[in-house]
Amino acid sequence: MSFTIHGLAVARGIAIGRAVLVASSRVNVAHYFITPDQVPAEIDRVREGRNAVIDEIHRLQRTISLMGPKEAPHELTALMDVHLMLLQDEELILGVKHWIVDRLYNAEWALTTQLEVIARQFDEMEDEYLRERKADLEQITEKVLAVMSGVASPMATAGLHPTRKATAHDPAHDGKADTPLILVAHDLSPADMLQFKQSVFAGFVTDVGGRTSHTAIVARSMDIPAVVGARLSSHLIRQDDWVIVDGDAGVVIVDPSAIVLAEYDFKQRQGEIDRGRLTRLRHTPALTLDGQKVELLANIEMPEDAAAAVSAGAVGVGLFRSEFLFMGRHGHLPDENEQFQA
Repeated sequence: MSFTIHGLAVARGIAIGRAVLVASSRVNVAHYFITPDQVPAEIDRVREGRNAVIDEIHRLQRTISLMGPKEAPHELTALMDVHLMLLQDEELILGVKHWIVDRLYNAEWALTTQLEVIARQFDEMEDEYLRERKADLEQITEKVLAVMSGVASPMATAGLHPTRKATAHDPAHDGKADTPLILVAHDLSPADMLQFKQSVFAGFVTDVGGRTSHTAIVARSMDIPAVVGARLSSHLIRQDDWVIVDGDAGVVIVDPSAIVLAEYDFKQRQGEIDRGRLTRLRHTPALTLDGQKVELLANIEMPEDAAAAVSAGAVGVGLFRSEFLFMGRHGHLPDENEQFQA
């Protein structure tokens, strides 16, 4: 039976494909009490899990530094710095130790309990952007739990396999060689998003997230059709369901009829044609109907992004996010000349 799920439109475009579900690591967290002599070992388990995630983020940041802006937006590095800061936050570390030492909770139980404590503090914040950082905290907790349980990251397990073949009873996709996949998850981290370029996923849907969530920001940068904040989508959508992700309207259509599939297949192709037409206007003067000239400027993260900005038709740089110069310097900050050269 076909049904529709409404969420937030955060990245334009339409994606059609089969659903691939990724379960939350917190769903099956064990809750049990330990003995006092087990305390050091449980603390070590959390520390090792945290350090493994920190190492993974550092590796991904090094990978991003070698990639071009079309492969991965360099702002991903800054978003991952947020995750590093959260992983090294004293309140998180000391809180987990408290639950293990004083309450004798097992490591996973202690970690998720402290997550809930800090998450409530984020919920009480008035600023929307700061409230959204709760999602980052949940994402790093998921990653630490996954490492502790020996489970690979969602994108590693779900996305890096051969492209699916279309089946004969898929009316809107008869004759097509490949069937794209749609990732359905409770949430995705910026690190998971990096692997989209290497996977067969055409779009994604998440239960949580807002317009200012890091997942949404990266989806827009990478031009991936996405709907976030779709609440119970990961519970309502079944593995291998046909799914339409309408990133323009913030709508997810599950198990659509042949007519609806054909309609959205047409919309998808029409959108690609329209965007192709718009590219012809890239290097024409930016003028209003009454002849007023407008300067079209680009925001860039790295000096090398300037080439892509020119290619897109920009005539200058409106904002240069120079914080990249200060990232990963470990106390050795750039001098005035280095900043001037950049």
